[in-house]
Amino acid sequence: MEKAQLVFVLAPAMGHLVSAVEVARLLLNRHDLLSITVLVLNHSSVNSGVRNYVESQRASSSTISNSLRFIDLPKDEHESFSFSSLAERQKPHVKEAVLKITQSESSIDSPQLAGFVIDMFYTPMIDVANEFGVPSYIFFTSSAASLGFMLYVQKIHDEEKFDPAEFKDSDSELPVPSLVNPLPARVMPSPMLSRKQLPPLLENARRYGEAKGIIVNTFLELESHAIESFKIPPIYPVGPILDVRSDGRSNHQEIMQWLDDQPPSSVVFLCFGSMGSFGEDQVKEIACALEHSGYRFLWSLRRPPPPGLLVSPSDYEDPQEVLPKGFLDRTTKIGR
Repeated sequence: MEKAQLVFVLAPAMGHLVSAVEVARLLLNRHDLLSITVLVLNHSSVNSGVRNYVESQRASSSTISNSLRFIDLPKDEHESFSFSSLAERQKPHVKEAVLKITQSESSIDSPQLAGFVIDMFYTPMIDVANEFGVPSYIFFTSSAASLGFMLYVQKIHDEEKFDPAEFKDSDSELPVPSLVNPLPARVMPSPMLSRKQLPPLLENARRYGEAKGIIVNTFLELESHAIESFKIPPIYPVGPILDVRSDGRSNHQEIMQWLDDQPPSSVVFLCFGSMGSFGEDQVKEIACALEHSGYRFLWSLRRPPPPGLLVSPSDYEDPQEVLPKGFLDRTTKIGR
């Protein structure tokens, strides 16, 4: 069997980057003749956490480090930032980087370029894979159910002129094939209700069909209905993808110990991704709902970036400044 090389084109966001790198490691652990090059798209707004993570992976002394390498693409200084626009502007840099890889490994014994693994928001990179004559696979970091929802909205938008924004306050329900129950239209994710954010999401969904397959961070036992609802392209559930190596954050052990002390299936986990944050009014509403529910909870609470700045959310130095008065004291036994 010939040696093969995969190119991962990843988004500079922790929620996408970490899970994709873990997929790369899993592949390398299973295939001795495989090597992977990770191309990290770069923008001036990328936070230090992403840069530190990439550097830590690059410096890793693991046994597969020679088969896994990272290449930073030139920093994009464009003021406006969106995943789709960044992908379009970075296509020439990706093509140049892959060309250098193929030229430097042109001997008979060198790994041959076998395909691209592309972040779910970077479908313009399918064009680059096509130029090199290799297949592309989409890495979808969210659930199979949400993938099915994206494809459903794109289909009825294109075929029936469906405009999600018109259903913001509607009592209608959507029969999404990947969901067991109909979805109330008014609870669609906010980007779907935005006429500014919707077009690039629809364009990504349209292009998913051009990929050889979609790799999803899920597993059949969790989402059997959603996974079995898909026709094409093939869906590969490879999850759960977790970074189980030790975590150096100061509260990691405390949180894990607290979780171990709770009854099975008793904790509600609230986490909205590395870019997820809420304003003070929304935080208070979530807090009130948690308190009144009486359920145990683990909440990843992030501070929104200042208006107009293209930076990631940050941690609160003192969460009490946005939580209802006395919330932490009243929930000390059931929440973290």
